[in-house]
Amino acid sequence: MSSIAGGAVLDRPPPFLTPRRLAPLALAVVALGACKPDGLPDKPATEVRTQVVAYSDYAPSIVLTGEITARVTSDLSFRASGRITERKVEIGAHVTGDEVLATMDPQEQMASLDAAQANVQAAEAQLRQASSTYDRQKTLITRGYTTRRETDQAEEAFRSAQGALDVANAQLGTTRDQLSYTVLRAGAPGIITARVAEAGQVVQAAQQVFTLAQDGPRDAVFDVYESVFTQEPAGDTIEVSLVSDPRVTARAKLREVSPTVDPQNGTVKVKFEVADPPPAMGLGAAVVGTGALKPRRVVVLPWNALTTRDAGSAVWVVDPSTKAVSLRPVTVEGYELRTVLIKDGLRPGEVVVTDGQQLLRPSQVVASVERGR
Repeated sequence: MSSIAGGAVLDRPPPFLTPRRLAPLALAVVALGACKPDGLPDKPATEVRTQVVAYSDYAPSIVLTGEITARVTSDLSFRASGRITERKVEIGAHVTGDEVLATMDPQEQMASLDAAQANVQAAEAQLRQASSTYDRQKTLITRGYTTRRETDQAEEAFRSAQGALDVANAQLGTTRDQLSYTVLRAGAPGIITARVAEAGQVVQAAQQVFTLAQDGPRDAVFDVYESVFTQEPAGDTIEVSLVSDPRVTARAKLREVSPTVDPQNGTVKVKFEVADPPPAMGLGAAVVGTGALKPRRVVVLPWNALTTRDAGSAVWVVDPSTKAVSLRPVTVEGYELRTVLIKDGLRPGEVVVTDGQQLLRPSQVVASVERGR
């Protein structure tokens, strides 16, 4: 042993560093040296679900709920003012055209009628007197016992009496009409659907008393949202069925589309003419209308397959050779419940990621767990 600068230098290794103990340590150092970053094991491919792109004719159905109504609905009212004395029908009653629905107190109209009749009688008396005077003047003038002036005056009085009688008769007819206005008749066969006045109530002329759904054609009326009109229907007919009994069905043809939007619920009223409605499909019946849309060539994908790229819609497409994914912009035709309709941007046979795309990045390698249409 020797000493250098006050320190001790060992001429041989300590006893615990024997060759037997140094061999494992040397192997570990060599192994660590061989483990370079390039030699680390590759990360496993991300598992995703995929779907093969296939275009198809997609023709979904539109299902709406509405009700059966009459083609013609009339609000019935008295044509004169007064107090209702009797109401003869109830809601839901079927009435004929000349059936009396209600009556009004006729005292005022009766008084006017009596006055008009008296005026007619007075005008008739004046006409008889004027006619007699005129006849006498015509006889006298032929014999030379009167003047032409007196004869002309008699003729003028006769003509005036005739006119007065005509006016009195016209007034009598008007008062008779006023008397008939105290009786409210249906005017057409149908069903009473509403009543807004009762006996003893004073109503004004033209104030609504009943609503009449006239017999004849029936319509199925639906409140349709504007978005439905962006899709082209397959035809102008639909199938209508009862909500209470779907076995009761009928065909209906488009008859009228309202030109305005209801400001309260934002819908458009659409009416379909029901051809030969079954007896069970009566007025006010709740019905379901089912119509088909015109087929469209689209790719139907699950809703979660859609993502965004540059503020537009896109999907992840898998390269069949490298299994790497890339974003592909697509054009969306429409949205359905749990599905999205792709109009353009994909080619038949391509593979699209439908689930698991939340963790993807461009050029990432994936492994397909499920592949189907």
